[in-house]
Amino acid sequence: VSLKMAKAVGHDLPDRSTEKTDIKNDAKEFATPFKIGRNVFSSSKVPNTFDESVVDNPFVFREGERFFLLYTGHDGTGYQTGLASSEDLVHWTRSGLVFARDEKSAYFKYNASLGTILSDHEYPNVGRLKKVNGRYVASWHAYPKPGYEQGAAIVGLAWSDDLRTWEAGPPILFPEDGGKWERGGLYKTYLIESEGTYYLYYNAKDSKELPWVEESGVVMSKDLVHWTRFAGNPILKIGGAGSFDQLFASNPCVVKKGHSWCLYYFGLSQDGKARTLAALGDDPTHFTKSDEVVIDVGPQGSIDDKYAHKSSVIWWKEDLYHFYGAVQIIDEKEERGISVARSRPW
Repeated sequence: VSLKMAKAVGHDLPDRSTEKTDIKNDAKEFATPFKIGRNVFSSSKVPNTFDESVVDNPFVFREGERFFLLYTGHDGTGYQTGLASSEDLVHWTRSGLVFARDEKSAYFKYNASLGTILSDHEYPNVGRLKKVNGRYVASWHAYPKPGYEQGAAIVGLAWSDDLRTWEAGPPILFPEDGGKWERGGLYKTYLIESEGTYYLYYNAKDSKELPWVEESGVVMSKDLVHWTRFAGNPILKIGGAGSFDQLFASNPCVVKKGHSWCLYYFGLSQDGKARTLAALGDDPTHFTKSDEVVIDVGPQGSIDDKYAHKSSVIWWKEDLYHFYGAVQIIDEKEERGISVARSRPW
């Protein structure tokens, strides 16, 4: 079986709702302005652990009566994936490494990062996992070189019976098969299913060398095997001069409430700051950017004074919890952790 991108047909979009999205008003339904103001999950700082240096890329979900955090840890060599659990979405206990690099693997020699597990994207069930043929399915991405996000990453799927042991499938997305906007490499993905079609959102860069532009697109499948890039990619382009997403429009996270679809993403601006933004639409492939900043960077000295980015959201007890990667500059070095904001004051 070819590992190259297979062509597929029959990805008809669902009929647009008779109720059209009102960008300004509907954006309020997806707002999370109240930060907890601290990291709820941090790097271990324990020598020789996979998350010694960095925790990144949060994905929060619910299974049974507990919440879980899937995250990538960095030990100075590359990404690996861990799991943590919680009863209240604030206090987290590490469960350990669940997706490790493999020196013998052609793809996971230096990096092995699970991005998202297939889950419900519609309110109020956002964050509840879905199974396919009785198994969990997650998306992975892997960079070919040691270091922090070095080289052009590729994307694939992995399967599990217990959320702790994952069987990686072959790559399904290669940067060289895509458009010019993604030839430099692929990044973290976000996997959902809607009306019989799987949507795999991702961001990519247009060059392997700095400076590059990052934008976001989507691929679709009926069977999780044959995938086709959406003809309108990238569905989320960078903004104009002076905008919050002038340089990057990255890391899509897609949810739905009522008739409105929301794509959270982060924008990188000329000031070097990354902020969480949102775009809304009437279907899973067409989005219009909101003018509102969903999660802004904090003042100097705060846990997110450089970046507030890489979204994962979950609904619990009538509140929307919005997890994000918080990056602070301490002594001219980045300190990366995971924090949370929500729709109601703490």
